[in-house]
Amino acid sequence: MAKLTKRRIDSIRPGKKDVVLWDSEVQGFGLRVMKDTGYKSFIIQYRAQGRSRRLTIGRYGLMTLVQARKVAREKLSAVDQGGDPAEEKKLGRQAVTIKELAQRYLEEHAKVKKKPASTFRDERLLGRFILPTLGTRQIKTITRADVAALHHKIGQETPIQANRTLAVFSKMMTLAIRWGLYPNENPCRHVERFKERKRERYLSQDELARLGQVLNEAEENQLISPTAAAALRLLALSGMRRSEVLSLQWSWIDFERGVIFFPDSKTGQKITALGAPALELLDNIPRTAGNPHVFPGKIFGRPLHDLNKPWQMVREKADLKGVRLHDLRHTHASVGAAAGLSLRVIGALLNHTQAATTQRYAHLPQDPVKQAADQVASLIDGAMKAPAKRKVVDIDKG
Repeated sequence: MAKLTKRRIDSIRPGKKDVVLWDSEVQGFGLRVMKDTGYKSFIIQYRAQGRSRRLTIGRYGLMTLVQARKVAREKLSAVDQGGDPAEEKKLGRQAVTIKELAQRYLEEHAKVKKKPASTFRDERLLGRFILPTLGTRQIKTITRADVAALHHKIGQETPIQANRTLAVFSKMMTLAIRWGLYPNENPCRHVERFKERKRERYLSQDELARLGQVLNEAEENQLISPTAAAALRLLALSGMRRSEVLSLQWSWIDFERGVIFFPDSKTGQKITALGAPALELLDNIPRTAGNPHVFPGKIFGRPLHDLNKPWQMVREKADLKGVRLHDLRHTHASVGAAAGLSLRVIGALLNHTQAATTQRYAHLPQDPVKQAADQVASLIDGAMKAPAKRKVVDIDKG
């Protein structure tokens, strides 16, 4: 081992086997001379995750000794902070498209650091907005103009969804920069978000009746699957969030006590009370062998991915223009308020608070909340089963 110099590098000749000269100035930095060809490349060697790793950082002639020593210091410094340049280079060659970046984002970030419901929402935004438009594009070709165009396109109909999609995409690109996959500034920066206005929309008694009628007819005519129809009914009867319904697993449901024990949620671990109509609905759903999810999707062992297409069809047939799936949750709360339930009980019923605020409901016994769930679900169930005053769109004529 001696200090590498240009004269020393130029003087060495290839032998019968590869030769490595190690630098005494930067430990772990060296020069490899290939046998036969005489190609000379700068390398670093280090240990990461219990393994000895070697990485070529540049070819002599295309990279000077001064440049190579600087790069070596940077990469070895990254190793000291827990990095693995060789593995990152390998992954960088593999994750060349947005689709591949999305897969790595989900596996190494979302599923590790985010709650299941948040990961589920990220998967839905990726599948619905980002991948269809940019999935096949190489990461390095993405510009701020691409991001702005996607954000604008989504925001024409759903500005809030556009902002949520932008947030996911921004985090993906931040990680791409950290992983050495994107050499520029995050292209999501300076893309102006849409203003978000809170919108409260409640279904009337007649609208609930039309909703129930269309759900029955659509299921009978096989316009939507029984799984999607049941999930939509449960949203109305329980007031749960869409992600909670779609990710629901059989093992979380206690039919005897009439509650769902969510292992994790927006507000942390929680218990959701179910009314008798919701419990009856769940009890009549057939179970799929090998799938723990109440609402199984097309991929074996996975939950139903989305409800947008069936909901759009049902909404159109029931003449519920502009009604979002989340408005079923608002309707659940409004029915409870109209029935004379206190705001505290409605809050406990919907788990509609942040974790700290939820503590004020801790002293409430479960019975009043369970009774409230029964009362609200029964009122909504009755409304959905009542004859609609206003004629719905003919289900056969579409």
